[in-house]
Amino acid sequence: MKKLKRYCIIGILFVIVAGTLAHFVYDWSGQNFIVGFFFPVNESTWEHMKLCFFPMLLYSLYLIYMMKDTQPGICSASAAGILSGTFAIPVLFYTYTGILGRNFLPLDIGVFVISVILAFITVYKLTVSFKATRCTKFLWFAISILGLCFVLFTYFPPNLALFRNP
Repeated sequence: MKKLKRYCIIGILFVIVAGTLAHFVYDWSGQNFIVGFFFPVNESTWEHMKLCFFPMLLYSLYLIYMMKDTQPGICSASAAGILSGTFAIPVLFYTYTGILGRNFLPLDIGVFVISVILAFITVYKLTVSFKATRCTKFLWFAISILGLCFVLFTYFPPNLALFRNP
């Protein structure tokens, strides 16, 4: 369990750093069309969910590769962690902005950090408990659908508040 805990702490740091840098990649790329599928193209809440989703997906693939032999629950737990961290972003953001009436940059950053920490707590707890192993295929299917939605809704967003650039 010490090794898993260490990998989760490293994952938190990796996703926070990678997600923070990811915020700027689209502009750094000269607003490359393909880059926009994986990195935020505007300031909408939906686009900010990519900051957790793609770095965590990348790290989770590494984590699964490194731990699949010693932690059989890591595959399903990683998928659940990706989903919980990604969806925590709009839940926390809309909760605090609903209470305060507007957003504040330090709180927006805090939402991201808390979401990443929540994601890795999920990974750790579900790996240890094996509670998500029955749902592995469903969880990875959900990640595939969400990834496809990120690609599709980047340039063809529905007319909902989640997708609007403030």
